Amino acid sequence: MNERINWTELREFAGIDLEASYVLSWSMERELLLLDLDVQLLPDHPFYEVPRPSQKVCIRAATIEFPYCESITIEGGDGESSPESAVTSLGSGRIDGLSVVADGQYELRGEFGNVQITAERPLLRLKEL
Repeated sequence: MNERINWTELREFAGIDLEASYVLSWSMERELLLLDLDVQLLPDHPFYEVPRPSQKVCIRAATIEFPYCESITIEGGDGESSPESAVTSLGSGRIDGLSVVADGQYELRGEFGNVQITAERPLLRLKEL
């Protein structure tokens, strides 16, 4: 793979506006990188609900899972570190984008910085209401 693939081309994120979503926290469970977030669902998503009058968009609690996470590199940081230690320095914030940069290589950009992740393909899981 020579060219970046934008998150909008990944089937896991169909019906989601990832760039209007917000990372709340980062954590590791064994080899699984977990991002807790509030994600904006678009009208074509199967779990979309019409927002209440006081809300403008449909927001749901969700988790992005990166299975078999081998490494996390934070741009401008101390270089590659273990995923367990890297997640402790990552904060919350709005997502600016997610790209597949190579097979098993992902770049997540946002208010928390630019983060390179080496892992299996990410999964998006909506949390129960």
